[in-house]
Amino acid sequence: MSKQKAIIFFTILVDAIGIGIVIPVLPFYVASFGSSAFLVTSLFAIFSLFSFLSTPLLGALSDKYGRRPVLIVSIFSTSLGWFVFAGAFHTIFLFVGRIIDGIAAGNFSTAQSCLIDIAKNPKEKTHNIGLAGAAFGLGFILGPMLGGFLSPISPSFPFWFVGFLALANGGLAVFLLNESNPKVLANSSKKTKFSIKELTNKESLKDFNPFLPIYRAIKNKPFYGNFSVWFLFNLAFASMQAIIALYVASIFGFGSVIVGLFMAFIGIIIVLNQAFFLKGFWLKYFSEKKLEFWLFPVFGLGFLLMVMPVLLWFIIGLVLLTFSQAVLRVVITSNASNKSQTDNQGELMGVLSSLGAVASIVGPLIAGAMFEIKVSFPLFLSASYGFLAFLILLSIYSKTKKHQYAK
Repeated sequence: MSKQKAIIFFTILVDAIGIGIVIPVLPFYVASFGSSAFLVTSLFAIFSLFSFLSTPLLGALSDKYGRRPVLIVSIFSTSLGWFVFAGAFHTIFLFVGRIIDGIAAGNFSTAQSCLIDIAKNPKEKTHNIGLAGAAFGLGFILGPMLGGFLSPISPSFPFWFVGFLALANGGLAVFLLNESNPKVLANSSKKTKFSIKELTNKESLKDFNPFLPIYRAIKNKPFYGNFSVWFLFNLAFASMQAIIALYVASIFGFGSVIVGLFMAFIGIIIVLNQAFFLKGFWLKYFSEKKLEFWLFPVFGLGFLLMVMPVLLWFIIGLVLLTFSQAVLRVVITSNASNKSQTDNQGELMGVLSSLGAVASIVGPLIAGAMFEIKVSFPLFLSASYGFLAFLILLSIYSKTKKHQYAK
């Protein structure tokens, strides 16, 4: 792996470790402030909100001014966000830390663009995109494990750790990361000045608008079913991630170490499923449409089994949920992509990404409010999202069959 690829891989890995490290530790850290379950899930939501808002902005800035400055600034911002969060002495600083980190988290698409820029051919481009996915998957395994094992030292220690990790990443980027944007490299002899006026013109503001893909989704009636299913799927999983540590602590009395192992287990299954089982088993024996249709009841059932206050049933439910989630994430995207025209693929992916981001904002807020009423309500709600998605698919396929018979 070249130095350039290595530093981008490490950037994505650190971002993913940060996302994963929060899940098992956050409730126990926030508890030291005497805060509620809703505040815990609000911290998940505020991160997702500012990541959603910053992603198109950072992408547009990296297209105009280069990948290198955007990545370096965002990496150091990530470090600052973690330091503010870890050193917080009031709940307001918990939110400030998550907002800073959320803004910087929009750099994932910029890092991915960097990997695409440096690819010499289509095959290497595919490999580089896979490399980004592998970094994220590895981070989602390491993050919860590190969070669980470091939290006994101090509830804030995992956040200091990932803050210094991001700081080291920033230092490496300053010395090792080269500019990769071909447009910026072609104009390297000309100095591109940062212009507020240019950034705030009508065309630039359109590029920065994160709500534009949502508006396109509302206008795209043939895809209502696909978009609804995708939104409900993300809503269910985001809700579970936000409350799982609170839930197992309340029902089974587990601390951050066990929660970290549970989440690392989820990460391992997702990576194995996508790396081996997806092509070698699922897609070999089943069509994508059948997988999408039949795995949603399994997805919903997984949540229902997790509600049962018996550890064995909880683990079985978690396994069912994780396997179905890993496959559904791929096949829902693929089925929507197959339905779309070739020249609209980028727009479709943007819409799906935005809907997933909105679900990651709304899901934790609803889950936190429901948890305060009854600890099992968020999981029941996630199950209902899964079964509702199944009913939408049932309606779509029923209409399709009637249309075929009519012909």
